[in-house]
Amino acid sequence: MTEDVLKTRLLDRHIKEVFDWSDSNIPVRDAIWDYFMEKNGKNTLKTEEDMLPFLKDSDDKIEAFVNENLKK
Repeated sequence: MTEDVLKTRLLDRHIKEVFDWSDSNIPVRDAIWDYFMEKNGKNTLKTEEDMLPFLKDSDDKIEAFVNENLKK
């Protein structure tokens, strides 16, 4: 596998596969997208901008963000 594929592996997994506190079947990427869409008043351009760092972030950073912002 290339490094780029490894970077996005967590983002493409279902959220319930990564986080034991969730039973959602949507990918982590979509959960983060939905979070930013709500936060940005459904502004797609702003949400795209907010999502860009996640494409480069480590799995640890993504997990920390999800735990801090999406865990209910």
